[in-house]
Amino acid sequence: MLIIQVVLIIAMVAGGAYLLVVSPVNSRHLALRRLGLLAFVVFGTAAIIAPGLTSEIAGWVGVGRGTDLLLYLLFVAFLAFVATTGRRQRQLERQLTVLTRRLALDEAGPPPQRQADDSVRR
Repeated sequence: MLIIQVVLIIAMVAGGAYLLVVSPVNSRHLALRRLGLLAFVVFGTAAIIAPGLTSEIAGWVGVGRGTDLLLYLLFVAFLAFVATTGRRQRQLERQLTVLTRRLALDEAGPPPQRQADDSVRR
């Protein structure tokens, strides 16, 4: 097994477990997302400035070409995006459900008077 395969498998399993367990609304998660984005921007900029750098790093981790390494990293980034977006979507749906229930209860008005019901029945 190549080094990159081990690294990618560990990254995917750890990232997936982290995204499934940790709530996306806390500040720690937001900080990690921002650091990940910063690392992605720095690596992307370095890859644009020095295209040979990706091939060199790919050689270190056992991938044949730099483009393959970029493809693997983009795949991991895409999976993280999908998992994060799914969690955010579920959270928004829960908030919308609570808000809809609250609005329905507020617009329902007070229940009918009990004495009026008793006089109608007689």
